[in-house]
Amino acid sequence: MANSIALVDDDKNILQSLSVALEAEGFAVRTYNDGAEALKAMVAQPVDLAILDIKMPRMDGMELLASLRKQSAMPVIFLTSKDDEVDEVLGLRMGADDYIKKPFSQRLLVERIRALLRRGEIARGGADIQAEPVVQRGDLTLDPGRHQCTWKSQDVDLTVTEFLILKSLAVRPGHVKSRDQLMDSAYGEHIYVDDRTIDSHIKRLRKKFKAVDTDFVQIETLYGVGYRYRDH
Repeated sequence: MANSIALVDDDKNILQSLSVALEAEGFAVRTYNDGAEALKAMVAQPVDLAILDIKMPRMDGMELLASLRKQSAMPVIFLTSKDDEVDEVLGLRMGADDYIKKPFSQRLLVERIRALLRRGEIARGGADIQAEPVVQRGDLTLDPGRHQCTWKSQDVDLTVTEFLILKSLAVRPGHVKSRDQLMDSAYGEHIYVDDRTIDSHIKRLRKKFKAVDTDFVQIETLYGVGYRYRDH
């Protein structure tokens, strides 16, 4: 069954060209040129992944993402203008999984979509990792098969990207992981994202854990080197 994608952009040319390209790759595409209309449709009939333009009238991509995140952890890719660095970082902190700058390569976008969908399938307990063991590190429990994270027995709701980054760190506590290594864990070896993307994901992870426990300090930054999970 084809994966369904919601494409939301107020530029009709982008909607048309992207929907044709994605349908040629075997995806079932629904297009919307209005954020409010897209939200209503996605709540009524969820999709497997959403691609959102940030700047739209009525309801912009940020508002749409915030509303979606209240009820869904579906992968979300932002389309941003090349000068919107602040929007990119803010969007990632709010829960977007990835972003691509306009103008962009359609082939690159397809690769990003496939990577996010593949990670979603793995996180939901696909055949590849059904036997993958639960990771227990003190008060932290990560169950890859159920895509479930708890801290001191309280649920912490993580996106697929956040879960994979945290698992990469927690599997080897005390060992430093560079940003490149964390990118490979979360995005795959053939997809490039810049350092700010990983830093934004780490900030969101810390914020989510501190919302559960203000004393959470397990994810350490080693400036100029990378990150590690404290082993005590």
